Amino acid sequence: MIHAEEKILQTIYDTSPEAIIVIDEKGNVQSFNRMAEHIFGYTADEMRGQNIKLLMPPYFADRHDGFLERYLTTGEKRIIGIGRIVTGQRKSGATFPIELAIGEARVGEHRVFTGFIRDLTEKQQVEQRVQELQAELIHSARLASLGEISSMIAHETNQPLSAAGTYLDVARELLASAKQEDRERGVKVLDQVQAQIRRAGNTIRRIREFAQKKTPELALEDINRLIEEANGIASIGSKSKSILTTFDLSPDLPLMMVDRIQIQQVIMNLVRNSIEAMTDQPRRELTLRSRINEAGEPEVSVMDTGPGVPEKVARQLFTPFMTTKSGGTGLGLAICRSIVEAHGGSLWLEPRPKGGAVFKFTLPIKAKA
Repeated sequence: MIHAEEKILQTIYDTSPEAIIVIDEKGNVQSFNRMAEHIFGYTADEMRGQNIKLLMPPYFADRHDGFLERYLTTGEKRIIGIGRIVTGQRKSGATFPIELAIGEARVGEHRVFTGFIRDLTEKQQVEQRVQELQAELIHSARLASLGEISSMIAHETNQPLSAAGTYLDVARELLASAKQEDRERGVKVLDQVQAQIRRAGNTIRRIREFAQKKTPELALEDINRLIEEANGIASIGSKSKSILTTFDLSPDLPLMMVDRIQIQQVIMNLVRNSIEAMTDQPRRELTLRSRINEAGEPEVSVMDTGPGVPEKVARQLFTPFMTTKSGGTGLGLAICRSIVEAHGGSLWLEPRPKGGAVFKFTLPIKAKA
């Protein structure tokens, strides 16, 4: 009976649609099923005895031993039992988004950890797993779009309305010298017009003030983790474009008071723009960097090897409704800048020295309220 159960378990293990990888307490691979071979490009014989870090981009590989040691020492669970989107690395060196869940078991006096992995670039139902996050992002985009449109309307109409008010003041003075009956009638009519114009101006001003008060829902967040998760979602569907992603994330960043959904929206937008810009380029390298800049502020950079942005276009790049994409709305970067500025930071574009574009944004360090 036991022998039969072992055969059944082995069959499940070998035919699982998910990659299954078992490691020991030191992070060394004990078993590596067929789907893991397919996803990562290594054979089970190549991986057996190797450290699991081989399947991670350098930034995460360098920190994995510390994560594992901290868990074994403190028992604090940061990913075990909690599925999340992370970044894997194939044998070819290409990075790709995966969904990872980890289980733990004891074998005698030792512990083993089993990872269940789905390659998100190959799944047809990825939208369902990220539906809730996408819905929140779309909602945020709509609100931010409304703010940008309202601000633009206020800017474009306030000046003519103010000028109209000035002209009416002049007309009122001219009518003051007319006949008594015309003067009284004209003054009353112009007073009513002037009052309505001022009322319209005040209404538009209130709309603009409301639009600018997009108060983020702040919470303490790990910016590096937001970068990893946002990149994972943004990279879904980009497998055919062979994007090589490098993470250069500083471990010195403090936890930040930010709106997680909004900041992920900014990162996702910048990453997708970079991926699209590199579609027809011979080099398709995306670098995600986090740093504490010279001003002492956390700074995030999204760098690509695309064709870059012409100077004429760059000057208007963050203007609402300005787009270089066929079918684009021209609101994406304007929304991103609006979100970053609502957090008290700045977003800008720089040319990449060796070709391409670098989008950077800063976030001020804020104490938790």
